[in-house]
Amino acid sequence: MAQWTWTYDAPTGTYKNHALTDELRYAAVAATEFAGHVRVVDGFGRRKGDTVTIVRVRNITEPTSGLVSETGKIPIDTFALSTVPITVSEFGRGVEFSHFSDILSKYDLKNPIQRKLRDQMGLVLDTRAATAFKTAKLTYVPTSLTGGTLETGGAATATATSNLTFRHLGDLRDRMRQDYHIPFYGEGHYVGLLSTKAARGIKLDTNFQEMTKYLRPGQLVYNSEIGKAEQIRVSEVNHATALSNSVGTDGVLGQAVIFGEDGVGMAEVETPELRMAIPAEFGRQHAVAWYGIFEYGIIWDTANDGEARIIFVTSA
Repeated sequence: MAQWTWTYDAPTGTYKNHALTDELRYAAVAATEFAGHVRVVDGFGRRKGDTVTIVRVRNITEPTSGLVSETGKIPIDTFALSTVPITVSEFGRGVEFSHFSDILSKYDLKNPIQRKLRDQMGLVLDTRAATAFKTAKLTYVPTSLTGGTLETGGAATATATSNLTFRHLGDLRDRMRQDYHIPFYGEGHYVGLLSTKAARGIKLDTNFQEMTKYLRPGQLVYNSEIGKAEQIRVSEVNHATALSNSVGTDGVLGQAVIFGEDGVGMAEVETPELRMAIPAEFGRQHAVAWYGIFEYGIIWDTANDGEARIIFVTSA
């Protein structure tokens, strides 16, 4: 007697394979680290133009001696202010979809579209913030396993021949603390955001391993933080658009930024957010977008002692 079989008698295509998973799987994106280390500029917002001017108080020079003779006059020093502007722009991206595709799809299209737009928005903000950090006037180029060249022109001219090491962190810490008097970012520490390659250079260093092997999970306070060395809290950045993972001779160096307080400011008129468009074509066309009016900018765009706040580790 003839028998119907699934293998041979069922038609191919969706008749045999028509099941979809209830849960969607999402592609991974890079972690965003820079945007969380900026300071929102106060006193700025709607109806205040497109540019905010940050006013900075410069130091009064320390005299050789503050002594005043009984009959002499008190010397008069100069008090000076300086400014730096941040000009905002519009940012945004969107995705369109039809009512027809949405109502026939197994999945509610708005949810995955909004999730991936949030991911995209986070990456864009992170890149803009990183770009501001990298405009620092102080650049550091590792030229050996133990030292490097610190330049003050805002663009590295030396070429790196080594990846970042624990000794470099010590050199950077001392220069920040002694030569430039950069205030700590937090209570007794600076922050270091390191590309994956730069972080690997630190993690392979036996000095760093010895210092961090007794750390407990609760002692790490930032996302992607790998430990604290030479008063620098070190976090890994795997967002290659923010920090390059290959610069210098044969791509030996991964970029990094080390900074104290008041590194980068964010001027914000409208906070970046998701928005649904008003349906068009009698409700047949839909769109979702993220949109914001903002910009990031370095607060102290100088290499002066007491004013510089950031060192960009990179290479020509």
